[in-house]
Amino acid sequence: MTKLSVNINKIATLRNARGGNNPDVIQVALDCERFGAQGITVHPRPDERHIRYDDVMQLARVVKTEFNIEGYPDDRYMEIIEKVRPAQATLVPDGPDVLTSNAGWNTVQHQKQLTEIIRTIQSWGVRTSIFVDPDIKMVAGAKAVGTDRIELYTEPYAAGFAQDKAGAVAGYVIAAQEAQKLGLGLNAGHDLDLDNLKYLKTNIPYLDEVSIGHALVCDALYYGIENTIQMYLRQLQ
Repeated sequence: MTKLSVNINKIATLRNARGGNNPDVIQVALDCERFGAQGITVHPRPDERHIRYDDVMQLARVVKTEFNIEGYPDDRYMEIIEKVRPAQATLVPDGPDVLTSNAGWNTVQHQKQLTEIIRTIQSWGVRTSIFVDPDIKMVAGAKAVGTDRIELYTEPYAAGFAQDKAGAVAGYVIAAQEAQKLGLGLNAGHDLDLDNLKYLKTNIPYLDEVSIGHALVCDALYYGIENTIQMYLRQLQ
């Protein structure tokens, strides 16, 4: 079964737009779990433009499903992972000035850096996943650095889906097969939505987890958060 991890960054963005605590990020996370989500994802950036350090600490005390913390592995991020010990740490290559994740790691070029970071995180009992493009060389490089899982960066798939869905998914299937052959767990995320999720899942049936935030929160404006989560879960069945 492919798990749905709800990224709640956009809930925090909405809260921060007016100050105060409405919507309540912690309560939304608990409600997402109650409505069927099997994980909660956050990406606490240094400028705290959405999820804040204090949010992470509060969530760590109450999240009952898998807690996934994304981020660039600088000193601040590593301190958070060591303190919180989430179920999963997902390493992304973008620095603090990037609006949103927009590429996977070059696992060959950054082999030494990633190997050391992953070894440290795993010593804390935390599963590691690293963001990669659908390139079998990068997948092989991910295996070489010792990560537990990879997360396929799916923005190119989403961008090409409407014009040629078979062509859009083809490279991802090859990368996923390589990951499976190498014994790597497989996640996916970025721009997945109710239109393109089922097709990805159908073509890569052994996905462990998808992380979805922006589209899911947008859909919730129309359908409500409980109904939206159920709609996404149905796409993964």
